[in-house]
Amino acid sequence: MRLATGIVALFAVGSAGSVGRVAGRIVILEKDNKPSPDLSDAVLYLETPATVTTAAKPVTVEIAITDKTYAPHVVVLPLGSTIRFPNHDPFNHNVFSVSEPNSFDLGLYGRGEAKTYTFTHPGLVRVYCNVHPRMVAYVLVMENRYYAQPASDGSFAIDNVPTGRYRLHVWHERIPSEVIKDVAAGSGDGELQVVLNARGYKWEPHRNKYGRNYPTNAGRERY
Repeated sequence: MRLATGIVALFAVGSAGSVGRVAGRIVILEKDNKPSPDLSDAVLYLETPATVTTAAKPVTVEIAITDKTYAPHVVVLPLGSTIRFPNHDPFNHNVFSVSEPNSFDLGLYGRGEAKTYTFTHPGLVRVYCNVHPRMVAYVLVMENRYYAQPASDGSFAIDNVPTGRYRLHVWHERIPSEVIKDVAAGSGDGELQVVLNARGYKWEPHRNKYGRNYPTNAGRERY
C-alpha cells in the first residue's frame, strides 16, 4: 500500500479561519462476527489541497522491542520524524525495512542498546526483524497534520480541519486496500461510519533483508 500524496479529486475549502472536524466510528467485519481486538491500529487521514500548508512538526517517538514484539504495533507520525528502537530482550535483533523510499537497516544489536531512523519520505513503512520473522511494525509517515487513530471502541475524530470537502483514507493491516470516502468537514456534519472487511485476511510470510526465506525453524527459535 502507498499512502496518497497527490490530489486526485477536487477540493472545496472554506474561508480562512473557518474550521470543522471529521469524526465517526470504524467497524471491522470479522470471520464468525467475532469482536475486533485491534480497532485502534487503524489509521485515518485526509488528502489536502496543495495550496494549503498543513505540515506538522516532526517528533521523536519510540517503538520498543520486548518479547520478540514491536510495541506499539502501528505508529503514525509527521514527515521528518524519528523513531528510536530500544532492545529490551536478552538477545539480538536486527530492525530493517525494504519499503522504498524509506528502506533502512539498523544492523544487529543487543539488550540495552537502541538505534534510530528518521523518515524523510511519506508513505507506509513495514518494519521487520531479520532474526525473527513474526516481528512486524507499521509506520505511516504523513505529509499533513490531518490524521488520527481510533480509540479501542473504533471512535475517531480529526479536529481543526478547514471547512470543506475532502477524501478520507482509512488504512488497516488486515484489509486488502485502503477504504476511501468523500467527506465534509464542518460544524454541522454528522458522524461517519466506516466499515472495513477483514474476513479474508490471512497472514503471509515475508522474506528477510537479503530477499531470502527465513530458516525453516523460524517461529520456533530458542531466542
